[in-house]
Amino acid sequence: MARRSTAPHLPAVEIIVLAGGLSTRMGRNKAQLRLGGLSLLARVRAAARATGWPVRTVHRDIGPRRGPLGGVATAFHRSRAKRLVFLPCDLPFISAGWIRRVGQGRARAVFTQTTVGAGFPFALGRECAPVVNQQLATGKFSLQQLARQLKAKRLRLPARRAVELLNLNTPEDWHRAQACTALPSTA
Repeated sequence: MARRSTAPHLPAVEIIVLAGGLSTRMGRNKAQLRLGGLSLLARVRAAARATGWPVRTVHRDIGPRRGPLGGVATAFHRSRAKRLVFLPCDLPFISAGWIRRVGQGRARAVFTQTTVGAGFPFALGRECAPVVNQQLATGKFSLQQLARQLKAKRLRLPARRAVELLNLNTPEDWHRAQACTALPSTA
């Protein structure tokens, strides 16, 4: 008779929402800004939950002032999932469909291709954690460098859905987002 495992089920994919930044360019905490009745963090978490995958929010990194890469390392430290999908708290129009597309890839590293290079959302297999830690140890906090080092696959969002990648970093970005009248669904 086969023995039953008593180990808890580990998720294959977990979504990590990064909400620990300093918001210096915005001048106030971006995660708490409200758009369409919800905070930016709540909007991103809702899209993430709509994928059906577990969602975790990282509010505080294990080491200060390391940018998004610090949040990535923190997530690998806290999660036991085989694959992590990373989202910032300031992508209020991101859809569950695009999050799923990025997370379902078979490549060990998949990044969204933006106008400036590799960006959010992106997915990393657990085997990428040592590369993240090595970059942090050498003071290299660049996501662009991480994507290059991992030889990441790049996915391009269709131009008609570009609003999904509207990242809110400055008051000008915030005003642009408030002017968006047709908010995409999370499907």
